[in-house]
Amino acid sequence: MSWKRLLGMRTVSLGGPLSLGSQAPLRMEEDTDSGIRFNSLCFINDHVGFQGSVKTSPSDFIVIEIDEQGQLVSKAADESLYDISKIQPEPSNFAKKPNLNIQNGPLERENNEEASNLPGCSDGDRIQPGCSDGDRIQPGCSDGDRIQPGCSNGEQNQPGRSDGDRIQPGCTDGDRIQPGCTDGDQSHQSDSEKENSVNGVTSKCEEESVDLLSSLLDEKTHTLLDQFAHDVKGMWNSQTGLIEPSPELSLGRILDKSHRAVLHSAVRQAFPFLITTGNNSEVVVKPNLEYKELCHLVSEEEACGFFKYLDAKKENSKFTFKPDPNKDHRKAVHHFLNKKFGNVVETKSFPGQCHSAGNPNPNPAITVRFREKARGKRSYPECERRKAVYTAFTLQKENLEMFEAIGFLAIKLGVIPSDFSYAGLKDKRAITYQSMVVRKVTPERLKDIEEEIKKKRMNVFNIRSVGDSLRLGQLKGNHFEIIIRNLRNQLNDSANLRERILEAVENVKNKGFVNYYGPQRFGKGKKVQTDRIGLALLKNEMVKAIKLFLTPEDVDDPVNNAKKYFLQTEDAKGTLSRMPEFRVRERALLESLHRFGMTEEGCVQAWFSFPHSMRIFYIHAYSSRIWNEAASYRLAAYGPKVVEGDLICLDEDVGEHFPSSKVHLVTKEEEAANTYALHQVVLPVLGYNVQYPKNHVGRWYQGALSRDGLQACRFRVPALKLNVPGCYRHIVKHPHNMSHRLDRPDAAEARGEGPHTDETVSALSLSFDLDASCYATICLREMMKGDI
Repeated sequence: MSWKRLLGMRTVSLGGPLSLGSQAPLRMEEDTDSGIRFNSLCFINDHVGFQGSVKTSPSDFIVIEIDEQGQLVSKAADESLYDISKIQPEPSNFAKKPNLNIQNGPLERENNEEASNLPGCSDGDRIQPGCSDGDRIQPGCSDGDRIQPGCSNGEQNQPGRSDGDRIQPGCTDGDRIQPGCTDGDQSHQSDSEKENSVNGVTSKCEEESVDLLSSLLDEKTHTLLDQFAHDVKGMWNSQTGLIEPSPELSLGRILDKSHRAVLHSAVRQAFPFLITTGNNSEVVVKPNLEYKELCHLVSEEEACGFFKYLDAKKENSKFTFKPDPNKDHRKAVHHFLNKKFGNVVETKSFPGQCHSAGNPNPNPAITVRFREKARGKRSYPECERRKAVYTAFTLQKENLEMFEAIGFLAIKLGVIPSDFSYAGLKDKRAITYQSMVVRKVTPERLKDIEEEIKKKRMNVFNIRSVGDSLRLGQLKGNHFEIIIRNLRNQLNDSANLRERILEAVENVKNKGFVNYYGPQRFGKGKKVQTDRIGLALLKNEMVKAIKLFLTPEDVDDPVNNAKKYFLQTEDAKGTLSRMPEFRVRERALLESLHRFGMTEEGCVQAWFSFPHSMRIFYIHAYSSRIWNEAASYRLAAYGPKVVEGDLICLDEDVGEHFPSSKVHLVTKEEEAANTYALHQVVLPVLGYNVQYPKNHVGRWYQGALSRDGLQACRFRVPALKLNVPGCYRHIVKHPHNMSHRLDRPDAAEARGEGPHTDETVSALSLSFDLDASCYATICLREMMKGDI
């Protein structure tokens, strides 16, 4: 398809090929050095639309978050559910992460959850035996870093260990045990001791793990898991080995965190050669490549026992490999275990003469124990977590930016902005309701400032104690109540206005809209939009990113005058004295610059004055801009037809964050058979863990990255502890539960309108729901056929 033809296209009709009619053309800029940039957004419906005023006042645009249970957060909660005096300090049952001790029953748990509140990790992190998908990584770890069994910051807690049990890490054959070890520590385990050790337990637990899986999974999923495990073993046993990329099996989404933890451990106990990962409440099973690697050094029976031991974390337990007379081989095993698991376990080869009576084999054997060092460090955050206070509430705000609201609340409560967590960002020019959780603040303390914050057009209610923070994306969607005023026909359209409006509403209701990120994602109307800051961060241009953030608008007010002064002088202290107190983010940044200086390293430190969610926001903005351009290109290139090389999401019910295992590449045969529809097509949002379409769209992505100097980008910014795994986003979305009402004008309105008005119509009231990460302004744009 020629570029000349593309230049004439803007509206994509879902009923057929691209329309070329009276709509304004799809605008593109051609840069001879970097290819084509799309600067306009497409439509997929071919109605004419209408004009009107959106967000005339905040009360005309109401946004209410829908929680994961499908409830509007604006509704008053049942106070009896949140009686603080009745909340136990350590809730039982599913309030704790389970640690399956199969020997004592399948659902025995310990309070092992303290690591889950540490910052810097997403649900996409890879989880090793002993962790659930709720575990977080300590600052400094990257998304995708492995979390060792039950560890925090690489440490492992094993209750009940004494200093005398400690073995030095990295020991090889012949190394001595530290003073304080008992004779029993040096001797090989007797049969009776084995009954109390994990390699004795693992032979018993397999049947119980399978029984537990049967209770956790439906029959079909359990059968698929068995087949997947069988296939993995088959590939390992064959000459071909595993294919690349490594195969995956999704066990579905499980919203309850503790249920997920039970399933994680049950799968690993039943199939030690598999690992489980978590992604947005979904449990995904993959081959455990470290298990396969260990099998090259020891027998499969030993590898199986070791990984079950690692996952079970039984108190005071050891794991002993079979006696081995080959010193070089023992060294290789020591090296592997310390390299892969040295921050969790310690290894030692015990001399043959110390073996227990009745064991005639004098050959040394490697014994593994959990590190004592880890226990000491782990107990502190565990203690702190028990004392941690988390208070959930619904925040109502009017005509107020969310980060500004958080900054104001932080000052009044004596905490920092990063102590607040939320499920999603909300519009400024609106009345919005959203869930939030604040750390280190009691419900009583939050209630004390209720009256004070009302002066700032904020309100808090549904205040109650909870056990953990919120995470981005932890919502089902948003409900909108919108009034569009001053309705009128498009220019040069003399048709009946009421009919135009009804046609537009029905088209969007039935055919949907292009799922673009809305203009508020990028800072609508700002001289420097957020995606430019994100691009600078991805390129590690820290000073440039700071200057972009502090670029003033062409407005004569104290905030912008302070920014102008900074760009002219780079005097952080002087700018700080000029910056108004209510600009919390700018002041935090300037205070850091005053302390660390306007150098690359100083700017890195300044960015850490923002919470992780705010730092990553700018990079997400850049990824969103590229996605919008890619969606326009895809629709211009192929229209509504699903073509070979497109990416299809096979699960209709997933949100924006789902693994590549749910993405299917359309084949030539499927294109010919019209197997799929446009609403199933997804495009990747940039990151290190996504695949790209295998057609012109995929090549467009590579060109766009090259254009922006990111052809070698790994989508990690280690200096800022930012990691962007990426995700997939549907090209087309539909509103849910949409209803509308047309209101008549009063006499004053009727006299004041222009020539294209219809005296029977004054305002359109809309009520609808959108999935998480969808924008109501984009839905309205498709309906009205004009930028909002």
